[in-house]
Amino acid sequence: MPEFTAKGLEMQEAVKSYMDDFIYPNEEEYYAEYEALDNVHGTPPMMEKLKAAAKERGLWNLFIPHLDPQAPGTKMSNYDYAPISEMLGKVNFASEALNCAAPDTGNMEILNLYASDAVKQRWLSPLLEGEIRSAFSMTEPDVASSDASNIQLRIDKDGNDYVLNGRKWFSSNALRPECEVLIVMGKNDPDGPAHRQQSMIVVPKATKGISFGRDPHVFGFHDRGGHPEVIYENVRVPEDHILGGEGEGFAISQARLGPGRIHHCMRSIGVAERALEIMVKRSLERSTFGRLLAQHGLVQDHIAEARIEIDQARQYVYHVAHLMDTVGNKAAAQEISGIKVAIPNMTLKIIDRAIQVHGAAGVTQFTPLAHMYAHQRTLRIADGPDEVHKMTIARREIRRHDPSFRMNPS
Repeated sequence: MPEFTAKGLEMQEAVKSYMDDFIYPNEEEYYAEYEALDNVHGTPPMMEKLKAAAKERGLWNLFIPHLDPQAPGTKMSNYDYAPISEMLGKVNFASEALNCAAPDTGNMEILNLYASDAVKQRWLSPLLEGEIRSAFSMTEPDVASSDASNIQLRIDKDGNDYVLNGRKWFSSNALRPECEVLIVMGKNDPDGPAHRQQSMIVVPKATKGISFGRDPHVFGFHDRGGHPEVIYENVRVPEDHILGGEGEGFAISQARLGPGRIHHCMRSIGVAERALEIMVKRSLERSTFGRLLAQHGLVQDHIAEARIEIDQARQYVYHVAHLMDTVGNKAAAQEISGIKVAIPNMTLKIIDRAIQVHGAAGVTQFTPLAHMYAHQRTLRIADGPDEVHKMTIARREIRRHDPSFRMNPS
């Protein structure tokens, strides 16, 4: 693997110092502030202080390597960013403090690449400054959205506007008070080629005709920002809010989801490291049958397996990050699918072992493990379920041997 750049190493040290100075010491207080809020989707006051400290240290918008040089933030390669994202993944609010949190990261990237200048000025600029938040509205409750050609929400041209009608859900972040804009994928040409039927459009959250329905909980957890059902009834948006042009929605979604998938995997490595740390500390505090848990061979096996699996997974992610930087996201699509399957499954195994070592406490709210498990389990579905990624990998492998292979022989 290549060496990290001098700038990358410098930023790694800076982020580690920031985590030690601001995130870890304030973790308990952050959660206490959240519990005291009247709104479950609100933001603890401490977040503004954490963001200010990150900006002061130059740790802002680290995730985007290709934005306009004048945009605020330090731009990094995927490879240099990987260990930083891992650090941020150890505490679930750390990414937000550096303006590197999903779904804003992916939304900022596609706004930068595909939005009109006016839309960039109105929505990308405040997102880059961390003044507002956003949501990505693609998944629908009535169709299998892992097949994007199933998307049913309509985007119809009417004069100088587009009109949206349909329902979405799992539009994560949409219930945050700071969330002011949604990026919506819908169908504008149902009779066109399968991958040219969809478009993507920027929709201000305050637009008339938008309402919210059910807010699904994930394994019983009420996540900040929610994953709500969003109902679009004759929602009218100016034509310049379309991203890239009509029929570009599928291509844009792939451009967005590639970086998003590796960011999830990078953070998941950090989650796995945190789970291992929690497991080891517990094993040194509790005893059974006259010995510390850490002195039992089975627990040592759990710890050793976790270390091996994390280190293997990290190298896999680094390899894919390097490919994305050198050959591009499209050429690295198979490898991106590979880490998207491998990393959440690896992390889930380690969290599960940590829960087991904790006994009953491991499934309660008194450790972070249950919430970590719930979030990681959703990653086996979010940004494409395991089965779709495996299908993509298998087809490419088969076509190495038979380029004429098709799923439906005729």
